[in-house]
Amino acid sequence: MPRFCIALSLTVALSAVPARAADLLQIYRDALANDANYASARATRDAGLESLPQGLAQILPTVNATAFTQYNDVNIGFRGTAPEQTRKGPSNGYTVTLTQPLFNWQSIQVYKEAGFKAAQSEATFGQATQDLIVRVAQAYFDVLASQDSLAFIQGQKVAISEQLAQAKRNFEVGTATITDTHEAQARFDLATSQEIAAQSDLEIKKRTLQQIVGKFPERLEPLKPNIELNPPRPNSMEDWAAAAANQGYPVRAQEAALEVAVREIERTRAGHLPTLNIVGTAGQNSTSISSTALNNSASDSINYVIGLQLALPLYTGGNVSSLVRQAVANREKAQQDLEGARRTAALSARQSYVGVINGMAQVRALEAALVSSRSALDSNKLGYEVGVRINIDVLNAQQQVFSTLRDLSRARYDTILNGLRLKAAAGSLGEADVEEVNRLLGTN
Repeated sequence: MPRFCIALSLTVALSAVPARAADLLQIYRDALANDANYASARATRDAGLESLPQGLAQILPTVNATAFTQYNDVNIGFRGTAPEQTRKGPSNGYTVTLTQPLFNWQSIQVYKEAGFKAAQSEATFGQATQDLIVRVAQAYFDVLASQDSLAFIQGQKVAISEQLAQAKRNFEVGTATITDTHEAQARFDLATSQEIAAQSDLEIKKRTLQQIVGKFPERLEPLKPNIELNPPRPNSMEDWAAAAANQGYPVRAQEAALEVAVREIERTRAGHLPTLNIVGTAGQNSTSISSTALNNSASDSINYVIGLQLALPLYTGGNVSSLVRQAVANREKAQQDLEGARRTAALSARQSYVGVINGMAQVRALEAALVSSRSALDSNKLGYEVGVRINIDVLNAQQQVFSTLRDLSRARYDTILNGLRLKAAAGSLGEADVEEVNRLLGTN
């Protein structure tokens, strides 16, 4: 076979292979690279970390240099008989000044604040990372749930169409009334309307996921059938609540904010304190002057100066005292915000824990209900065929089966999401948890 034909056959064969479905881990990593909110949080974190070198700069020496050059043209007139004198010529020079703080309580507090501001930025970014995981998982499972809903409605529509056809045949042979046909037709039309709404909902859910990752894959990996959902570890609501109240990222950020507020009081109080600096200067001046009365002269001078500079604030119009009172009020606010953050984190953990435990129980109940609903459907179909059940009984049984399938699908997704939210509340959610959920996906 010619090489061209072989290559063409290979290309056609490869193009016939369906695109590999994207899983949750891949979607999450795409979101890390493309989500605008996460990129904004990362930039905010990077900006916040710059407070560290800025705080350190407050206690390090500063060096400044100045230089000048000028041309002098001076006319000097004397009272009496002395003649007027003219002095002309250039002069130039430079000065280098070094200042090293020895005692500046404000600068020391700014330096201490810098570390807590950086910690606050890191905590806020950590929360943004966890929020991204939850948002990605929520959008991912919303798409799967919408796909499931559409598939169930389409399956129900097919089942109703079969029942409609059977009702028409029975009416034609005289074994059923026209009522059965009208009931089946009404259910079929309703299913068509629900299918349109489900298609619209699926499109919206896809676009929501696309907003996070910048694109939408052709297919998403579904949950494996008959997955086993495990309870949280540790299986204690109060343990999770305590962890959230102590180490959740919002709590960490607020703890850092409180530390900043405490040091802000000290920084403002330092407005009453003296400052002491070492100041050293080195400079050179050069002058070349020509005079009508004197001989031309030139001079060069080099000077080195080192000394202590003490500044003592005496009165600022009450501004410092007002700033201190304001800082104390801000510290009280930060303290209350911290308490509120701890309570909110504990509440979030308790809600998510209850969501996981109740979700698992709901999944088990719906799995049992699905078995019962399918048995009821089979019984109603058989009863309809022998004349002890009417068409509406079969239609209701079919609707019950598909409703149970939809609720079971949604319950599984919600339970997994609540598990992620529980770990996020405790500040322990990371990529390893995404990988753990990802192992529940697949067609096997």
